[in-house]
Amino acid sequence: MLNAFSIWSPLRILRRILCVSTLLILTARPVSAITMANDPHGYHDLSWGVPLTGIPDLTVTRENTHTTDYEFRDRPPVYADIPVESLHLSTVDAQFARVTIRYRGAQVHKQVLHYLEQTYGTIERLPGQMMRGLNQQYTWRGTDTEITLTYEANRDRGFVFIESRNLSPRFQDRMSDTAE
Repeated sequence: MLNAFSIWSPLRILRRILCVSTLLILTARPVSAITMANDPHGYHDLSWGVPLTGIPDLTVTRENTHTTDYEFRDRPPVYADIPVESLHLSTVDAQFARVTIRYRGAQVHKQVLHYLEQTYGTIERLPGQMMRGLNQQYTWRGTDTEITLTYEANRDRGFVFIESRNLSPRFQDRMSDTAE
């Protein structure tokens, strides 16, 4: 005769798996994009696609076959009047396509997030959504521009990528073509 424990054991395991799965589905939310309120179509007065060569305020920091990174000459890195660790402008095939901003500190993160929300749209805060955590990621998507903010609380650092939606995929294409 089978004992009751052996009959119910697989059902208990299945029930636990279903409970845990349901809990994970309800608490884990995918990163979603916010529709950008006003697309900048570039960065400051530089439109996506323009060549950055010959601009006296910029200096080349890294150059490869298809990509070139620039930073502002004789100017500390600042984003929206917020001091940051670095700010790089990048071209792919000589066309301006991306701005990469690196920063450190929870206070700087709050300032950057506040600026992005005020300028491009407020993040929808849903019940149960975690605004603090080890990793935070927010995306604002416009017709020509995508802005992604990523903050790693355990390392106390953040990144902002401001990219041309049309040109930024070329970075990956060119790197895989040349193994750079």
